[in-house]
Amino acid sequence: MSYDAETIKKLNEMAKTLRRDVVEMVGPGQAGHFGGSFSSAELITALYFSKMHYDPKNPKLADRDRFLLSKGHVAVIQYAAMARAGYFPVEELSTLKKIGSRLQGHPDVKKLPGIEANTGSLGQGLSIALGISLGLKLDNLPSRVYVLIGDGELDEGQIWEGAMAAANFKADNLVAIVDRNRIQATDFTAKRMDSGDIPAKWAAFGWNVIEIDGHDMEAVLAAYDEAETVKGKPTVIIANTVKGKGLSFAENTAAYHNGTLTEELYAKALEELK
Repeated sequence: MSYDAETIKKLNEMAKTLRRDVVEMVGPGQAGHFGGSFSSAELITALYFSKMHYDPKNPKLADRDRFLLSKGHVAVIQYAAMARAGYFPVEELSTLKKIGSRLQGHPDVKKLPGIEANTGSLGQGLSIALGISLGLKLDNLPSRVYVLIGDGELDEGQIWEGAMAAANFKADNLVAIVDRNRIQATDFTAKRMDSGDIPAKWAAFGWNVIEIDGHDMEAVLAAYDEAETVKGKPTVIIANTVKGKGLSFAENTAAYHNGTLTEELYAKALEELK
């Protein structure tokens, strides 16, 4: 499927809007997961505003597509996408991590309609997504399941158990998206636990592998489209991204994996995201 220039422009503008929402939600003087939120902005934007079938007014729609945020610590950008998609008022974003708010540091399936699973204990999201995808097949539903995984999260053994099982059960309605920004909480992934040739590993586990620039909206959309054509095996999209993409002072640094903005940096961030 081809996409016209105006569609791509609107989606890129939405990705920038989501980044700005994240900055405003976290604000100055509070820690927030800017790095991984910003590296995955295009990936999430393309899902919520182009690819996925869902109804924000009916979050339990039986044949909806499902999105699971396995790296649940970047829930802040999922909240921004959900608000802009109509799940709840944009004004509610200002309640982030406040007492009584539905928008806590990790997504809560019992508090916020539209969340498919509690996530944030890293490594578990792929297994949950696989269970959902197999259930959908048993129910003969056409829905697809998308799960966003951090590349630091690939350190977790459960990811590879899930990968092996998904290939074994031919879960071709399942798409894993690896946000490969090459930085985890405290340093570059290669210095903490070198995952080696990530595309080759997923291929060895029996997955269809697509590798893209995760900030190229056309490439992201094309990857999602290609995944729909694959039969008999799950698809993984290895999205090469930049940690903190969009903030000059945060790009490619571990400091803003979960960082705090000064008043000056907060103003700078909003200026850069105009």
